[in-house]
Amino acid sequence: MTHPAPSKPAGAFSAWEFGLALRYLRARRKEGGIALIAVISYVAIALAVMALIVVMSIMAGFRAELMSRLLSFNGHVYVQGAVLNAPDRDAALKRIGDVPGVISVTPLVESQALFQAGGQTSGGIVRGVRAQDLASTRFVYDSLTPEARRAFGQGAYGGDRVLIGKAMAEQLGIGVGSPITLYSPTGADSAFGNLGGLTKTYIVGGLFSSGTADFDRAYIFMPLEQAQLFFGKEGLWDVVEIKVDQPDQVDRHLAAIREAAGPGALVSDWRNRLAAFWGALKVEKVAMSIILGLVVAIAALNIISGIVMLVKNKTRDIAILRTVGASRGSMLRVFFISGAAIGAAGTFTGLALGLLFCLNIGAIQHGLEALLGVQLFNADVYMLDAVPALVDPVDVFWVTVWSLFMSCVASLLPSWRAARMDPVEALRFE
Repeated sequence: MTHPAPSKPAGAFSAWEFGLALRYLRARRKEGGIALIAVISYVAIALAVMALIVVMSIMAGFRAELMSRLLSFNGHVYVQGAVLNAPDRDAALKRIGDVPGVISVTPLVESQALFQAGGQTSGGIVRGVRAQDLASTRFVYDSLTPEARRAFGQGAYGGDRVLIGKAMAEQLGIGVGSPITLYSPTGADSAFGNLGGLTKTYIVGGLFSSGTADFDRAYIFMPLEQAQLFFGKEGLWDVVEIKVDQPDQVDRHLAAIREAAGPGALVSDWRNRLAAFWGALKVEKVAMSIILGLVVAIAALNIISGIVMLVKNKTRDIAILRTVGASRGSMLRVFFISGAAIGAAGTFTGLALGLLFCLNIGAIQHGLEALLGVQLFNADVYMLDAVPALVDPVDVFWVTVWSLFMSCVASLLPSWRAARMDPVEALRFE
């Protein structure tokens, strides 16, 4: 007579453990369940994860938009040194322009000057640029009228028309066609030495808006040849400004640009010139991530109270299960699964809601504006038609991992208490 082989005990995280854990979550309060507390914990985690994803995405959107405007106005790589005055500098410019990933190469003359117009005086920087290179400063070029684009650089030595920012025009009380007098602290060299400061009156040929008020208030664009004459730098360049297709990966272009520029070239990138600003943005992102991460952690801690109550209500069940052979590990896993299930459900619900909100933020904004009759985001101030939101997959991944981790930690503590419960003590007063 053959005897049936003894059945093997169920392994860790077996089907009966999952079934019992989910049954406890579905049970009504009078049956010893925690349905209401589970729902509250679920909603809290979902809202916290959604808020974290939305806030980080909006911050990333503003950060990307701001950096895009800053880098469009300034540039990504700068070349200085002996190459600026070398006989073959035009050939060096062509070699740099042929480097893969380089999209523009612009020689510049930049110097400080005083501006006077409309009875007002202000100071700033005059940027001398070739007419054909003006388009490389995208936001400035796009904001100009077709007439201003055509007139810039026309005439002897580039003509006498300059471009000023709208913020400067408002500050000085002038507009297109108005005269503006520039005073240079340095003048041209002569046989008698430096002639000193030079004053000249120009005509405002156009108004630009770069999207950054500080730049619009401080910069004037002048044709390169005219700037060289005005500042006594005839035939000279101050810097060669280079823009690449991926400024956030500028490292991979530096070696090739340095080689193309030749010996004696000093190559730096935008991270050196905007180091303080870039560092502030990174610190802000880290600080906000920590603060919002604590919000998720606090929301996940609601699971502790729910599982503690569940363990208390199921004391008799735990004792009986332990008596019939359930191990301490099984009891720990049952209640751990209950808590982790709440956290996982809340995490993925918040993830879905956050992504839907970010992907439709423009429609949501315009809908609220139409419903409330107010303008929530002034396009004239921010130069954007909607709140920018940039969903970073890395941020989404770490938000999900952090929320699941905190849910598991919150579930583990009360589950450990249930596993250590003595069945004899649990049944003593039953």
